Amino acid sequence: MWRSLLLRGTTCLLQVAAPRFHQRHFSSISCVRLFTQRILHRPACGVEPLGKGYFLAHSGTRAYKKDAKCTVEIPASPITIADIKQYLRTKDILFHDGHSCLHIPSIFVNPSTRRDIFSLFIDKTTGQFLCKDTLVEGSWEDLQDCLEVMLKEEQDFLSPHVLLGYPESVEEQEDRERELREVQRIWSSSVPFTDLPEDEARLIKTMFQITKISNATLKKFGVRLLKPTKSLVFPWFGGPDSSLKGFKLLSAQSTNTDKVTYKEATVPKCNSYYNLFGLPLVGRMDAEVVLTGHELDTLAVSQATGLPSVALPRGVSCLPPILLPYLEQFKRVTLWLGGDIRSWEASKIFSRKLGLRRCSLVRPGENQPCPVEALAQGKNFSHIIKSSIPAAHKSIVSFKQLREDVYGELVNTEQVAGVKWARFTELNRILKGHRKGELTVFTGPTGSGKTTFISEVALDLSMQGVNTLWGSFEINNVRLAKVMLTQFAMQRLEENLEQYDFWADKFEELPLYFMTFHGQQNIKTVLETMQHAVYLYDINHVIIDNLQFMMGQESLSVDKFAVQDHIIGAFRKFATNSSCHVTLVIHPRKEEDDRELQTASIFGSAKASQEADNVLILQEKKLVTCPGRRSLQVTKNRFDGDVGIFPLEFIKSSLTFAAPIKGKHKLRKVAGKLENEEVEGNEVAVKKEEVKKEKVAKTTKTPRTVKNPATEKESMKN
Repeated sequence: MWRSLLLRGTTCLLQVAAPRFHQRHFSSISCVRLFTQRILHRPACGVEPLGKGYFLAHSGTRAYKKDAKCTVEIPASPITIADIKQYLRTKDILFHDGHSCLHIPSIFVNPSTRRDIFSLFIDKTTGQFLCKDTLVEGSWEDLQDCLEVMLKEEQDFLSPHVLLGYPESVEEQEDRERELREVQRIWSSSVPFTDLPEDEARLIKTMFQITKISNATLKKFGVRLLKPTKSLVFPWFGGPDSSLKGFKLLSAQSTNTDKVTYKEATVPKCNSYYNLFGLPLVGRMDAEVVLTGHELDTLAVSQATGLPSVALPRGVSCLPPILLPYLEQFKRVTLWLGGDIRSWEASKIFSRKLGLRRCSLVRPGENQPCPVEALAQGKNFSHIIKSSIPAAHKSIVSFKQLREDVYGELVNTEQVAGVKWARFTELNRILKGHRKGELTVFTGPTGSGKTTFISEVALDLSMQGVNTLWGSFEINNVRLAKVMLTQFAMQRLEENLEQYDFWADKFEELPLYFMTFHGQQNIKTVLETMQHAVYLYDINHVIIDNLQFMMGQESLSVDKFAVQDHIIGAFRKFATNSSCHVTLVIHPRKEEDDRELQTASIFGSAKASQEADNVLILQEKKLVTCPGRRSLQVTKNRFDGDVGIFPLEFIKSSLTFAAPIKGKHKLRKVAGKLENEEVEGNEVAVKKEEVKKEKVAKTTKTPRTVKNPATEKESMKN
């Protein structure tokens, strides 16, 4: 009855697709009013990842896609671990305090058939729950609703089928079925390594540089070879029935050096791929695990040590919180994510989610490369794991503890400098790269294109795997996404609508998320949303556009400069504590049109420039004959002190910025008047030739004759 009533009441609402990893994403049947209110009245605060959802369209119209697949909503009053424990105690529910989750008996499994006493896990940070036996998951409010129904009706458990899941559209059902058929087709056409001829198996291992990994290890983990593409197939077995849910294809390409580069492809797509490779081989009583960032590394660790080892599905870029329940059984977790500085930074971030007390980190270095290279070099795995560093440390350290970190930065200077921009090479020359934990202040004249420029800068980083969160308080998300999609496609899609789905599908795969804020917001709410996104999506870069729009609801002081200083200090603290780069857009003070902006032109007190690690200014010279000349000036760079300025040219057709083309008319400003000066190439050549001749004449002038005194004296005698 409840199901039919709810379906009739919501047939004209936005359909939200459930995450594909889990079987169901549920809301309680006991609170129909609460459920419909959540759909009709979404909270103002939240994070929208790019995903698929669908509006119900009338017949004959296109069902437009909308980025609402798994909208994350922050409650008005964020849940705390103390609140969760207090609620469970009041309901007389037994719970176990784990490392990152609370464990309670599953309310979706008959007590007489439970394999584990505690099989339902509640995330301590978000309150999200997951039942490992049935794969039912939902929010803390959903779990409360279910508990209230079960206790009120005096039942021992609830059936998962009683709960109402989000309905799928026809297109989504077809996509899911198509993916399942593709998974089965590729898996059945792949070949186990034990069935390959010995010469062919040896050739494939050489291609992937895994000659030290035995066929027995590959068979143990179910690794196969897809012959047509010469790709390794890493299966994903999951669910109560341990069925095949997907796989990862890995191909190898040789480079000029001795190393190879790997390319990955997953089915389903990366955003829905939650495979902890190696998890089915972990025993229920195992208390220690080695966490790696790559499937090949897991094979190497397992073969060399015999220890349980699992690989993260997305490498060092993200540790989805939904995977934490599967790692709760381990009392010791060794993070050996790779052999570079990026894997070291990810290890320190992931250890916070997993629980610092049980985590130890393998520091990358010459003697401690990634596991697959360590196996090839014959390294002692037991020694490397035993010498791993505890993640928890005291507040005061000496240089002895910092010595290896300092050496690591000296050895890996390029990696320490951060992620390089692909579209802005001049920015790489000055700033050296984009680094975590920094605060960048960006300003520019009104109407100069600050949002357009910073959106391309963020898009550039996102295309290279930097998990990005956009907080646009001045422009709504639809318009911002349209601008970024145009920059991504490098063309006006209004004129090429037939290409929209192609570019939208590619754009959807970027690790790009949007806050649902618009207009003035409270800084506390914004920070809670940012912290939630960092935990949920491992965000590395947050853009706030702009500061002035968040100052309206602050009531700390009537002094607007004091309010701004407080907000900037809060963002500085967030960037440092969360190891996340924050880019803060601030409008400048009112300046004369003919004056260039300076660091002192940033609105407010000197707090912004003092707290910032980088200060970027988009300069614009107003012109009559064209929109004006733009340039980007870096006035502060705390990393190495380099500052500078370089020109930019706005390309309207793609809404992108680029270095200007040489040979164009140069525009200059003289005595308050604008002049259009055309520099002729032959005039420049003539001037250069004249200067060259003058230099040659000076160097070839006849030298002064110096007489020999003895000869001069002899001539006088004669």
